[in-house]
Amino acid sequence: MTAGLSPHRVAVLILPPVIGFDATIPPLVFGQATDPDGHPLYEVTMCSLDGGPVDTGAGYALIPAAGSEALERAGTVVVPGTRMPGPRKHGSISEEVREALARIRPGTRIVSICTGAFVLAAAGLLDGRPATTHWAYTEDFRRNFPAVRLDEHVLYVDDGDVLSSAGLAAGIDLCLHLIRRDHGAEVANAVARHCVVPPWRDGGQAQYIDRPVPRDGGQSTAPARQWALSRLECAIDVRELARVASMSERTFNRRFREETGQSPGAWLLGQRVERARRLLESTDLTIDEVAHRSGLGTGANLRIRLRESIGVSPLAYRRTFRGRAS
Repeated sequence: MTAGLSPHRVAVLILPPVIGFDATIPPLVFGQATDPDGHPLYEVTMCSLDGGPVDTGAGYALIPAAGSEALERAGTVVVPGTRMPGPRKHGSISEEVREALARIRPGTRIVSICTGAFVLAAAGLLDGRPATTHWAYTEDFRRNFPAVRLDEHVLYVDDGDVLSSAGLAAGIDLCLHLIRRDHGAEVANAVARHCVVPPWRDGGQAQYIDRPVPRDGGQSTAPARQWALSRLECAIDVRELARVASMSERTFNRRFREETGQSPGAWLLGQRVERARRLLESTDLTIDEVAHRSGLGTGANLRIRLRESIGVSPLAYRRTFRGRAS
């Protein structure tokens, strides 16, 4: 971090009865992000409407550090999941909640986790915009908020200054995505290692997998995935991956989807783009060399894939994160 630069302020607005797991994600994940000198990159404040304790409905309450005045100072506001009846059942928010949200400064990044999207939608913040929420509550969401472009099939949606995630653990994916967007892959990966979670899952990955646990024990595609990660610069096909996993191609494809929620091809492409981003951030390799080492082949293909993924060119991405590192 540049000397004298203050941490980015994150306010987590917890509304009763709050989903306790959702509420603890931002302080845990953002709280682990540091610069190379160990200085925190984020300052996270948990707040409630009046500064008092907030019930979780699960036998305990959360005691915030501040009231809604913390929203006025935040650069990012996060609304975790809640069972608050107004937004969840009637598509409305109380005057107290509306007044609290009105304290958010223009230009502030606003984020929801899980059913926190109901609150943002009830406040009109998602009208005409893409968003997601927990797959189990999409019928209620669509009925109450027809103006929102809901996509229940993804882990999270990044619409620039307004972002939303699916249920529970998808909030971790979204927070890591924000750290990666703000400070690059190296910082996000270090946080993921501390939290012992995957460093990257594409926001477009399906949030609900019918058979998340392989049905017949023993074999896993994990060794094949690890093998692929060690040679992303090489041509890799499903036949090779199945051979490494000692499975038939049919069984491998089925098991791979059960374990990752993606096809082998989609997973490989995502990993290659992620490696390219890390190389752009941490090396002075040419664009063509980055493309080669990440398995994307040519600089032209890298440009296409990076624009599809994050909407910028490789040179623009490098300038952003190498500039911050310096």
